[in-house]
Amino acid sequence: MGKVWFVGAGPGDPDLITVRGRDLIARAGAILFAGSLVSAAAMRWAPAGCEIADSKDMTLDEIVAWLIARAQANEVVLRLQTGDPSLYGALIEMAQPLDAAGVELGVVAGVSSAMASAAAAVESLTLPEVTQTVILTRAEGRTPMPDGESLEDLARHHCTLCIYLSITLLARVVGALRAAGWRDDAPMLVVHKASWPGEERIVRGTLADIRDKCRAEKIGSQAMIIASPALGARRWPDLKKSKLYDATFTHRFRRASE
Repeated sequence: MGKVWFVGAGPGDPDLITVRGRDLIARAGAILFAGSLVSAAAMRWAPAGCEIADSKDMTLDEIVAWLIARAQANEVVLRLQTGDPSLYGALIEMAQPLDAAGVELGVVAGVSSAMASAAAAVESLTLPEVTQTVILTRAEGRTPMPDGESLEDLARHHCTLCIYLSITLLARVVGALRAAGWRDDAPMLVVHKASWPGEERIVRGTLADIRDKCRAEKIGSQAMIIASPALGARRWPDLKKSKLYDATFTHRFRRASE
């Protein structure tokens, strides 16, 4: 019995897969990738003879059955997922039946679209004395949110919100932030297909106009929504700077020089 690896392919650009993930692709006997979200270009490192299949039209049971069958014939089998497998990746739903079948598994972390979106827009998700907290969440749609985790509840912290899987619910997102006390001039960022070569689009706006701007750009899928008091700080005339690099600050690697 071989080993099944859940590998985070990253946000879109195949060059953003980790070195470990790329090396596992090069050793794989079989790869099942999420074709609706993972670029087929990531398969360029697969060896000759590697069986490659797309899971976009498969059910969970079909995915698990495919992985188990290939693990019986190959030493290395990959489930290649978008972003990071531990975040909205149905990892545990697939791990349980693999455990029951006695199939060894491992996980390789990947770059999430929240980080790729911040990088694309040259934004920081945290900023000294502005926000030191990042919440990764989603708006409630067909999948209900647990008690206490509604977007409105989380938005009351007024920290950075990275909102996944919710671009079709943008009106609901805007309403939740308003209900939580965010002002209409609060900065908003939407990044469509972050890091995808030739497809990435960045939309900046405010709580008041972000829906209209996304509608004008016809963005209705595969988009990260970021709401944060730190957005736009690159253009602020005054910043509270990190103590780590402050000349008056002593730490174990450097004495204060002023």
